[in-house]
Formats: sequence, structure tokens, C-alpha cells
Amino acid sequence: MQPDLNLIPSSAHQSLLRLQAQLNQALIGQPAIVERLLICLLCNGNLLLEGLPGTAKTRLIKALASQLDASLGRIQFTPDLLPGDVTGTDVLHHQSDHSELRFEPGPVFNNLVLADEINRAPAKVQSALLEAMEERQVTVAGHSHPLPDLFMVLATQNPLEQEGTYPLPEAQQDRFLLKVQMGYADDVSERQIIQQMRAEEGCPALPPLPVSQAAIFSAREQIRAVQVSPAMDDYIVALIMATREPQRYDPQLAEALEVGASSRASIALDRCARASAWLAGRDHVLPADLRRIAPDVLRHRLQLSYAAKARGDTVDQLVARLLSLVPVV
Repeated sequence: MQPDLNLIPSSAHQSLLRLQAQLNQALIGQPAIVERLLICLLCNGNLLLEGLPGTAKTRLIKALASQLDASLGRIQFTPDLLPGDVTGTDVLHHQSDHSELRFEPGPVFNNLVLADEINRAPAKVQSALLEAMEERQVTVAGHSHPLPDLFMVLATQNPLEQEGTYPLPEAQQDRFLLKVQMGYADDVSERQIIQQMRAEEGCPALPPLPVSQAAIFSAREQIRAVQVSPAMDDYIVALIMATREPQRYDPQLAEALEVGASSRASIALDRCARASAWLAGRDHVLPADLRRIAPDVLRHRLQLSYAAKARGDTVDQLVARLLSLVPVV
């Protein structure tokens, strides 16, 4: 195997590798999940974590907040939540000689926003995040309020529970850069988790030296310089077009896909592949970078046909089929 073409060492790269190692200690046995979280952070995107209760979704997000020089806001989504509980609202303040409306920021005005069990709130509350996720601002009563330069929504949801939940609108799902599925740990990791929790009882760890926001912004600048060849651009286009016109490759794939991926998917593949290459210490994107990240980019952007759902097909199966059919240009 040919060695990677290493980037010039930088303090930002070292900081991110240190952050990756610390998160791998907090989330045992899930290095791919940690990598996707960092890719999302480096790409200035939003992350949707889907997993059963007890798979450490919230723990991972809290661990990230503790390792960064950043604020964390948590929103527990419930059916009675109101949009103003997310964005904030104008509040009337009475003075001795007059009264005035002042905007009171909601929890969305933090660097990291944990939207816990996001599918437990109705669409009008979920939509309160749309502007924040896409435009990095919140508009209340006709006035726009900018969000912090470092801003990221990290949402969690349970894939099994249906009672008291509301499916995320397709428009909102498309605004998540990645959708990552978290499963249970294996035998070895489960033993390590037990030992870790036992060690943490009554013995809190020393607070780590947080990674600065400047390091994140510096890393993003370096990722912009990662090279993407015309062949890789063609491969990205071929993958996305295969979701829109699957009959080019396979009639069965065409029958199973109802809706293909939007242009946000193309942009996400490009950004995430460059971030993946940068984390690996390369200054160029390889086909492997695109193929590894493609399921997380496409998982929430493709809609199955009724027949495919009736057969029990999954989006992940279709993405795997798609990757096997589309050749690397």
C-alpha cells in the first residue's frame, strides 16, 4: 500500500487528532461515529444521531462540548414545546417611566445545540430550527438575530418508538449534513464500558484542556485547500444522479427509489470527503473517502417506494447496491 501524502503538520490538525482520541475514550468501541461527528464539526454542518436508548448519543455530545471551548444548549423536545422555547422571544420589561420589548435569546443561541429526541415535538417546533440550521440566524418578530460563528445542531432520535412522535419533515432532514446510526457495543467494548463507568463513580476525571474555536476555524481553512480531482467530481455527480435516475443502472433500483438526493447531498459529499481526507493527513480526496461517507450523507435524503417498504427494504441496502453499481470514474 502506498503511504498517504501527508499534509504539512499544523497545530489545528494536532488539536483535532487529540480531540478525536479523547472522544474515542468517552465513546468506547465507536470510532466511526466519532469520526463522523468531527467531520460534521469541520464541515460546519448539523448532525442527526439515531439510535436506541442507552447507546450513548447524549454522552457523546456532552463529551464533545466538554472538550471544546464552546457553550452547550440543551432542548428536550416534547409535544408541548413551543417555537419560542427554542429560538427565544420578545419579553416586555417594565421600567419606572416606560416599558420596552427586549429579545430574550433561547437555547439555540449556543455554539452546540443538543436537540434531544427531536422527533417528539410537532412540526411547528421542529421548523423553528430550519432557519438556524441553514442560515445561522433566527428571525423573531421581524428582526433577525445572528447565531455564533461556531454553531452546530446535534439532534437525537429513537428509531423504534412511534407513539407520541412526529416524523421529521423531508426539508428538515435535508438540512442535516449527516445522519448517523448508533448501535450497541460488541462484547469487548461492553466490558470496557462497565469498567469505565465503575472507574468514574465518585472519581470525576480532571477537566481536559479544551480545543479552541480558533483551531476549528483554522482546520476549516485547511480543509478548503484539500484537492478534489475532476475524476472525483465526476464520481460525486454519478452517485447523486444514480439516485435521481436509477434506471440508468438497475431496474430494481429504480423500482425501489421514490425520491432521489438533492444538490445538498452533492455538496455534503464533497465537503465531508475533504474533511475525511484532512483527518487522515492527506491533501487530496480518494474514492474511499467518498464511499465511506456516502451512506451517512444519503441515508436521510432518499425516499423508498411503497413496494420497497412492503418488502422490508432499507435505505442502507439501497445505498450499498448503488455503490456497487456506480463505477469509480
